[in-house]
Amino acid sequence: MRARLVPSTVAALVLGALLLPGTAQAAPAPAVPVVDVRGHDSTAGTALASGYNKPGTELRVDAGRTSAARWLEIDYQVQQTGYWCGPAATRIALSARTAAPSQGELAAQLGTTEAGTDHIGQVTAVLNARLSGGWYETKEMPNDPPTQAQRDLLWHDIVFDIDRNYPLVANIVAPPGNQPPGYPPDQTIYHYFTVFGYDAVDRTVLIADPASFGGNQIYWISFDQLATLIPPKGYSA
Repeated sequence: MRARLVPSTVAALVLGALLLPGTAQAAPAPAVPVVDVRGHDSTAGTALASGYNKPGTELRVDAGRTSAARWLEIDYQVQQTGYWCGPAATRIALSARTAAPSQGELAAQLGTTEAGTDHIGQVTAVLNARLSGGWYETKEMPNDPPTQAQRDLLWHDIVFDIDRNYPLVANIVAPPGNQPPGYPPDQTIYHYFTVFGYDAVDRTVLIADPASFGGNQIYWISFDQLATLIPPKGYSA
């Protein structure tokens, strides 16, 4: 995502030394906010977390399921630069299975530059390297609109992967008139986000979006919309 160039770093100062008598103790770091997916329905366009739009802001989503829906536990962060959507989305996906590295570490491993992360295949390679396995594959969706076979494979991958505790990372193109909640309506956005839940009855998918457009971090969109956002790019599943 290149629309927001907001260079920023988030630093934490940890005081480990013993304090002398009478010395004021530093206040503890605030707890990471927790997003409760169960407190909301899965209607497309429903935002579950909004307003946490400072670069590096962290949220946690607990895993859960209903008879028709499932979502994974993730550690979410707002991307720390305007071009780190790839590293941030990769970090969110990794957090479902392991201690998440920093966005900076992943940016270096992905080869991300100020022009962004070139191809979804770079994400696939880093996910597999970090998880020491070959679970993830790059799935291309070159047809716009996608073919029925491509749509069927995407839905299968979402359900199959999330049922096995693997989020997906999608490379999307969101033009005016076909955008998730809060996106700049007059711009075409090239972006990465993480898919980490689904509702099989509503045919909706749960998105962790590191851009925080309009202050929206976690939200549901329809599967049909997701399928039209990915072409001509691809996804890691």
